[in-house]
Amino acid sequence: MTDTGLRDAPRLPAGLFAHRDFRLLWAGQTISRLGSAVTAVALPLVAVVTLDAGPLAAGLLSAAVWLPWLLVGLPAGVWIDRWGRRAVLVHGNLVSVVLYASVPAAAWSGVLTFAQLLLVALLAGTAAVFLGAAHQAYLPDLLRPEQLTEGNAKLQGGASAAQVAGPGVAGFTVQAFGAAAGLLVDAVSFLAAVAALLLIRDRRTTAPAPDPAPLGRQVREGLAFVRRDPYLGALLRYGAVANLALAGYQAVAVLFLIDELGVTPSGVGWLGAAGALGGVAGAALARPVTRRYGTARGVLLALLTVTPFGLLLPTARPGAGVLLYAAALAVMVGGVVLANVVLGSFRQRYVPAALLNRVVSASMTANQATIPLGAVLGGLLGEVLGLRPTMWIMVSLLVASAGLLIASPYRRVRDLPDAWSEPTES
Repeated sequence: MTDTGLRDAPRLPAGLFAHRDFRLLWAGQTISRLGSAVTAVALPLVAVVTLDAGPLAAGLLSAAVWLPWLLVGLPAGVWIDRWGRRAVLVHGNLVSVVLYASVPAAAWSGVLTFAQLLLVALLAGTAAVFLGAAHQAYLPDLLRPEQLTEGNAKLQGGASAAQVAGPGVAGFTVQAFGAAAGLLVDAVSFLAAVAALLLIRDRRTTAPAPDPAPLGRQVREGLAFVRRDPYLGALLRYGAVANLALAGYQAVAVLFLIDELGVTPSGVGWLGAAGALGGVAGAALARPVTRRYGTARGVLLALLTVTPFGLLLPTARPGAGVLLYAAALAVMVGGVVLANVVLGSFRQRYVPAALLNRVVSASMTANQATIPLGAVLGGLLGEVLGLRPTMWIMVSLLVASAGLLIASPYRRVRDLPDAWSEPTES
């Protein structure tokens, strides 16, 4: 039977790690993020080292991972409503197992091509659309509204910790078994996530019964809600520009480190761990910062004082300058993760349960749709202007994107509202 809320559910333990179902969700997601962190290093290395890809090809590969948001992102929320969040999570992880395992199988058979790599990236990206949207909407099924910030902080902290370990695992795997083997690690991590989900006992859901209305109308309702709401609209615009900049930077980051700074492939993985350490710190600081300054002001403080450290990335030089890159990356990522924890928790509390899947999908689609554009743009700029100028352009755009939140209701309030309310006519 469907439950429209958790008001009658027993109160959860004060510490969420004492809650069995949340602990399983956290463990499964963290292990899966560990595998994804390995793939984040291994996939571009397969293209660059194994298949001798250039900047444009690397940008196209990065874009293929995110292109599905343009294709299926909007209806994904409606389909998740119809299929069920937990079922989508289980099946999406299983599909990812098969896709990522196919790359090392082809590489070790001597038949791997760039076309296959693109196809795997595209299909795995499609699975990731459903997994990303379903994960965002699933957490309120397990936690009360006042526990969402702690839950998101723990999930983000686990993800960031996995990203610390992931590059090291990737570096060892690449050195010992080749770049393609890293994707096998990711396949195993998706299996672990499936096992954790199947062990969760709580079957309650905050989602109402699926709406029988036509798909197109439901999609439009989700889009309209985001577009009309001043808080969600501002968040959407900021996320779209910030993701464009981050994707453009990431599309050339591996080549920048290898060609400009002389970093080895395994060293690329270890440098990625520096950014993940910043993410761990950002997740840990989310709750104390927002308690001290408020949710709205805490986000603005993080974005305005921390992300500008990203401007140090393009100044890095070979040798000791690599340490500057690592430090700047850690500080920048910390600010982004802190903002993500707070803003993600706000959206889960704020949006009515009947619209949550559709609003999450609409918001994530608009935000993620700029990622393939940013990746291709980064690749093109890398070919035309060079790697270092492209880094300057993209990190500058990331810093400037915070202005979209400053010119919004976020700067006029200390705390973001806990729940949406119907506007009243004056």
